[in-house]
Amino acid sequence: MVQSSVRFLVVRLSSIGDIVHALPAVAALGETFPQAEIHWAIEARFAPLLEGNPFVHRVVKLDTLGWRKQIASPRTWESIVSGAGHLREVPFDVAMDFQGLYKSAAIAWLSRSRVRLGFAEHWLREPAACAFYTDRVSPHGRSHVIEMNMALAERAGAAPRSRAEWKFPLPRNEADEGYVEQQLAATGTRQFMVINPGGGWKSKCWAPENYSELLRRLQDEFAGDFLLTGSPDEEPLIQRVVDSSAVSRARYFHSTITQFIALVRRAALFLGGDTGPLHLAAAVGAPIVAIYGPTDPQRNGPFSPLDIALWNRGPIDYTRRNASAGYLEGITVESVLAAIRERLSRAHG
Repeated sequence: MVQSSVRFLVVRLSSIGDIVHALPAVAALGETFPQAEIHWAIEARFAPLLEGNPFVHRVVKLDTLGWRKQIASPRTWESIVSGAGHLREVPFDVAMDFQGLYKSAAIAWLSRSRVRLGFAEHWLREPAACAFYTDRVSPHGRSHVIEMNMALAERAGAAPRSRAEWKFPLPRNEADEGYVEQQLAATGTRQFMVINPGGGWKSKCWAPENYSELLRRLQDEFAGDFLLTGSPDEEPLIQRVVDSSAVSRARYFHSTITQFIALVRRAALFLGGDTGPLHLAAAVGAPIVAIYGPTDPQRNGPFSPLDIALWNRGPIDYTRRNASAGYLEGITVESVLAAIRERLSRAHG
């Protein structure tokens, strides 16, 4: 569709997992067109995920989440005008909206790119966003969201990539590696399991008491430590799990996004639900046991054939809009324990 000496604008603003799922498509684009420039519009808070990415020429940092919270503020409008200016600093040949929202489609349109690619109406969270596109893609036959993203890149001319060829060029630097090594050395930790009990909304999360019981059961089977991870907002939940378990080898591991990547690269196993840390773990090849409920692991779960996803397909309304939803049910501690045993066996014998 395009020539090699072009400028692409990738629009994938958030969140962690969705950005990770767009990385292989952007890598395929960069490998197919090594002389092209790829610019990526992203929420500023997630920009560290693109540090050192060899396929991204420039990162356009925006703050649409902040704009929405203070839309009447003069500073907000100054930031919006500044962001629009950054989008128009260079002329783009192709803008690709991987997000499918009004705001992401509008950003593609604001770039003044002559070609604006996005998914067809049926595949969008906000179907009317397709009005901003000049070309729409229907990723029929693609089950995983990474494969769907690849369909968008292929429409722009990227060579197809099999799952074995997917690339996730996540950041790796001495500062983050050093921080993780220092923290592990301070507690004498050599072997460890990463457990991430939080999630985007409550119904994605396994109950804290389940994690506590699991830790008590695991301490007799797993000789290493249990490092619980999550955002600062999730620290009370994590501490509740640790305190209730009364397992001395379980503790909260404080980290930034990029420090977490350095940590999970070393993990014997990652356990958690459908949230950003799980997708980072999958991208770096950590062994995974995933707990799913409101979302489909076939669409956005771990993609290694060795990983295990436990999925509750019950009739309960697990949408994020259901304010009364409780924790994910229907997956027992015993089933998670059995899955961990199996996944560790597959990974380490």
